[in-house]
Parts: sequence; C-alpha cells; structure tokens
Amino acid sequence: MEQANQKVIGERALSIETGKLALQANGAVTVTYGETVVLVTACVSPSPREGIDFLPLTIDYEERLYAAGKIPGSFFRREGRPSQEATLASRLTDRPLRPLIHKGFRNDIQIVITVLSADQENAPDILAIIGASTALSISGMPFDGPVSACRVGYVDGQFVVNPTYTQLLKSSMDLVVAGTKNEVIMVEAGCKEVPESLILEAVALGQGINREIVELQDEFISALGIPHPPLPPEEDSKSEDLKATILSTLNGRLSDILYAGKKTDREEGLSALKKELVGKLSNNFAPEAILATFEEMLKVEVRRKILEEGVRPDGRECTSIRPLHCEVGVLPRTHGSGLFTRGLTQVITIATLGSVRQEQKIDSIGQEESKRFIHHYNFPAFSVGEVRRIGSPGRREIGHGALAERALLPVIPSEEAFPYTIRLVSEVLSSNGSTSMASVCGSSLSLMDAGVPIKTPVAGVAMGLIMGEGNRYAILTDIEGMEDSLGDMDFKVAGTADGVTALQMDTKTKGISQEIMGKALAQAQEARLTILNKMRETISSARPELSPYAPRMTKIVINKEKIGAVIGPGGKTIRSIIEETGVSIDVDNDGTVLIGSSNEEATKKAIDIIETLTKEVEVGGTYTGKVVRIMDFGAFVEIVPGKDGLVHISELAEYRVERVEDVVKVGDEIKVIVTEIDRMGRINLSHRAILQGQTQGTGARAKDSLASQRREERPRPYRGNRESRGAPSGGQYQRRQQRPFQRGR
Repeated sequence: MEQANQKVIGERALSIETGKLALQANGAVTVTYGETVVLVTACVSPSPREGIDFLPLTIDYEERLYAAGKIPGSFFRREGRPSQEATLASRLTDRPLRPLIHKGFRNDIQIVITVLSADQENAPDILAIIGASTALSISGMPFDGPVSACRVGYVDGQFVVNPTYTQLLKSSMDLVVAGTKNEVIMVEAGCKEVPESLILEAVALGQGINREIVELQDEFISALGIPHPPLPPEEDSKSEDLKATILSTLNGRLSDILYAGKKTDREEGLSALKKELVGKLSNNFAPEAILATFEEMLKVEVRRKILEEGVRPDGRECTSIRPLHCEVGVLPRTHGSGLFTRGLTQVITIATLGSVRQEQKIDSIGQEESKRFIHHYNFPAFSVGEVRRIGSPGRREIGHGALAERALLPVIPSEEAFPYTIRLVSEVLSSNGSTSMASVCGSSLSLMDAGVPIKTPVAGVAMGLIMGEGNRYAILTDIEGMEDSLGDMDFKVAGTADGVTALQMDTKTKGISQEIMGKALAQAQEARLTILNKMRETISSARPELSPYAPRMTKIVINKEKIGAVIGPGGKTIRSIIEETGVSIDVDNDGTVLIGSSNEEATKKAIDIIETLTKEVEVGGTYTGKVVRIMDFGAFVEIVPGKDGLVHISELAEYRVERVEDVVKVGDEIKVIVTEIDRMGRINLSHRAILQGQTQGTGARAKDSLASQRREERPRPYRGNRESRGAPSGGQYQRRQQRPFQRGR
C-alpha cells in the first residue's frame, strides 16, 4: 500500500513515503527534504538470538557517491569501507533509537540507510533518524516511538531550523536535537564558544520542531492502519527468593566493598563476591541468574546511596572533580605532547605539524573536500586492563575522536595565520570514564606545547544523572566508569572560558527535561573553568617557537603566470626541487608558494631555485647559467629553465677567442649578463662584461654595439684562419661543396 505524508519544516517540505521501494523489508520508507532523498529499511529476525544479554541492533549508513553525482576516487572506483561521516551518521541514528526499544528484545534488528540523492545543501543525517523511526514503527516490532530529530543553527543573531550547508558556514552553532513528543533524548552540537543559555534556547526550539515531525509520523502510521504493538513487560528474572538468599549471603559486605575508595580495590572485592555467590548458590540457582541479580542489586545500591546520601562510589560529592594532573613536553622528538590525568583516566596527545599539501582528502557526498586539522583517538585494551586483538578503529573510537576534533576546531588558527596541516593523536593510557573529554584537555596542552597559536585552551568534562522516584534526581560532575554504566545520562560538554564548543548528550531513559539539562550545563561550566585553571598552571599559552623537529613554513608569492614554470610538465620541475632540497612545496592558484623544512639552508636553496624559475629575464640582469649548446659563433646558456640565450664568441672572454670550446664546454656553469632581448624574444648574453666588472645595466652603448656587431658578423659563415678554426682542408671543403649536386643526381 502506497502512502505519502508531508509537512513544511524550516521553509521546506519534509516528505515521508512508503509502498514503492524495498517491498520485502519489514519496514521501508523514503524521506525527502529539498532534493536530498534517503531510503531507510528495517528488518527484524523472526526469532531471538540465543545466549546474548544485549540488544542486537545494527545500523548501517550507506553513502552512495552517485547521490551527489560523483565517482569514487579509489582505484576500484567503488565505495569501500564507510567514511568517517557515514560512521558518525550511523551513531547519530543509533543513539536516540536504542533507549526506545525494549531492553529484553533479543531479535536481531538491522536498519539500513541508503542515501539515494544528495543536493549538498540539506544534510541526510537528520532524515536518517526520522526514516529509521518511521521504518521501525511500521515494522511490527515493539518500539516506544516515534522519535524525531532536527538541526538548529544560529546565523546573524537568528535561529535557523535545518540550516543548509551554506548557512552552516556562517553559523556559530550546529546543534542536532532528537526527542519524542515530550522529552529530549539526544543532543549533539559543535559551537563557536556559545553561551549555555543560547544552547538551551536552541534545544527548546528544536524540540518544538520535533513534536511537529512526530505528529507527521503518527499521521503516516495511522493512515497505514498499523497499530503500535504493545510493549512486553519488563522481565523479572531475579526472583525474590534469590534476592533474599544473596542478601543473606553478603551480610552487608556489598556496601563496604562498594565504598572502599580505590577502583582497583572495589573491582577486586566485587569480583571475589561474585565468585563466592556462584560457588555457594549454584546448586539451587542458575549462575546466570545469580550474576544478573547481583548486578541489579549493585545498581540499586549505588543509585540509592547517591540519591539519599549524596555519596558516590569513590567518596566524592556530586559536584566534585577527581584529582587533576597535567604535563607538557613529555616526548622529546615529537612536535608537541600533552599528558592529562583525571583520577584513573589518563590520555596523552601528540601533535604533528606538516605542510598544507598533507591535508586529508575527503571522498564523500558532502561539500567538504579536504581538511587540515585532524584528531584521531585510540583506545587500546590495556587501558582497561583487558586482553583483546588490536585492529582498525571501531565506531566508538571514530566517534570520540570526532567529538574532540569538533570541540577544538573553533580555536585552531586559520591557514593564513598558521599554514600547516595539524594532526593530533590521543592515546588512551588508562580509562575510567570520559576519555573523550580527557582527549580534549590533552589536545589543548599538546597544541600549546607544539607552538600552535590557538585562540585559547579548551577543556571538557562528562556529566552523569541518577533519576529516582518522585522526580528526584542527582547530576554528577566528572563521572567515572561505574557511574556511566549504572547511570541514566552521559552528557559531555567541552568549551573555553567564554563558552561551549561541543557537547554530546545521550540518555538511557526515554528522555530528560529542560530543567535537568540546564542544571547539567551550569554544573559542567563550573567544572570546566576549574579544569582550565589547572591546565593554565602547566602552560598558559602557545610556546613562542616551534619544536626544532617541526617544519618551518616560509611563504613567498610568485606571478600567477609563472606557476607552470615551477610545476613543470607533469610536475617534473617541482618534484626535482623537492628531491634536490628535501623540502615540501605547496603552490596555490593565487601564486602563493609555501616551502616547509626544518633545515634553513634547504629552504633558502629552494627559494633561490623558485625565484630563478619565476624571475623575469631583463636587460641588465645577471644570471648563473649552464652551457647547453655550442656553435661556431658562440655558446647557448640556459639562464632559467626553458630559457637560454646566446653568448657570442666575442663576448666569452676579455681576449680574442678563436674556438668556443677553448673557453667553455657543454655543462659548464658561467655567470652572464643580459645585454639585449630583441623583438623576437631572443636573448643575447655577455660573459666578458662580468669579467670586466661591469654592473647591472650595461647600458645602451654595449647593447647597441653588440647588436651592430651581430648584424655585421651573422652573414659570414667563416671568419679568420680556416685551419686554426678547425675548418676542413681545401680538398675536404671542395668535396662538401659538391655533396648537394651529388645528392641531387
């Protein structure tokens, strides 16, 4: 059955359709906004997967470059592994959906988002969330939706709903808010030091738009006549009998171990309790039920202690930050390094500077084709004391790296002010909550240590939430691992002293109120300022000098018409300069040339070569050239690549020269002065003028006399004594004169 509904959102029509494409999927919809079209399908396996204790939800975001009229740039000309943008879009879709699916659902769910058309103005990631919600709602599986999402920008002092890519370039805010009809579930934003109050206004505006889109989905679902399937009751596998038995066995020891202080002591104690319970109770209860009940009791106890007594597992108050420690210059040969430690969370970030031509090329359906600031995040197994295979970065690593990159981007200097490609790598050395925000802090330290003139340092902190009955709740500053796992919210906020640069909020509940979000932002601001003060005690601004191992970028400007001379045919000339000097060279279309090297002499040599290549040949100019050809009447000397001139035999020396070869041979380098450039562009040179000590601008007399001398000498094929010049003997000369007649016979 075909069905289509639409509503005007942000001055453009948002359309949802079904019944035309992908008819065998459990749920399939096409979402259109502007000329961007996204197909979203949802398939659910008929039976649950055995032996798992998690929701098997998979979301695949498929970018097809044909959507933007592009051919992939890879060797195979086929899309390969998902781009970073595709991975982030998958995560963005997953986060608001997961809390609304029944926690005990064990059937495999796969949502596939295929971008069919991209107008490069309307972002498809928002459409992916709307389409996934609608597809799940009509798939027949239990889903407590619909859920919607929209983007909010802030351009010229005005909020803009679903801004285009062009508008986002001028926007001080790029905020995505997802929610049900009544509550906010997810927020993601990149900002240019925006105050918290403005963010709250943007979230309220976005949530109002979400209500409209949820109503559109409800109308669409109702028109199809598909009822919302009832949500199954939460299973209570932890029988009261088992709970009572565990309580009796523990005899109050759980609370003592929970609040032992150190994480390692707490984990060792909890592990010992689990082993003891399984050993003593496995004859009467299944080990899986014992462990599941113990984890539930642990969660209840941690949350009760926080809500009732304001005490956290490590003994902190709700607004306290763990002990902080900062270092810079940790590694001797890197361009910059910063070590940030907060409790047991520890990250070291390394900064590397390179030439502009080393910027990352992006092959995607968006407008961005390259970027010169890159942040990568690595999360090895040893950081949590585990053993596992090391492979390619997963979605979590990509997501955390992108969040930190977004937080730092507003303070990165422009290419004009700092002509470098900047790469940061954050290595998580120890993890106990909020490594992404620790990466932001370590990155700021590393950038300043490298001498990158960032506008101001950026710090980040993660906030948590514990919700109880009767609208009771507690907001936790700087959550650690257990609080993240057992809590209801993970709210990461990064920014400077002046405002927020990035935030990311996820909930495990079905949404939070504006009140909770406002208090969390205020608490995060207080914590952020504390962390920034600690960082400034270590390093307050960028070092005045770059590392001696970092390349120095020197900028020169050449005539745009001479760019081809520097590049050469097929890049031959510029490659030869790079090979000869060891520098990096970037040439812009406006004639700007950036030369990068940590060796000052190599830079100077490269500049000399480029200036020689691009310098206009002028009468009176002095050059050091190479002899490329010898004739009876003089030598041709290449003074700049591709341009040579004639040094007449009479201008080779201060004395009379009988044979050109007596003075120079091919390959010799000689210094010459330009004496004439005739109407045909032919260049006449003099080496004799250099020997005589004449300075630049030989003058009209030299120019005129040389031209006059040339006119007299050019008609005569031979001068002087023939034998002394190596001319053929009389008989030989006579035979050569006869050759034309002989060849003509």
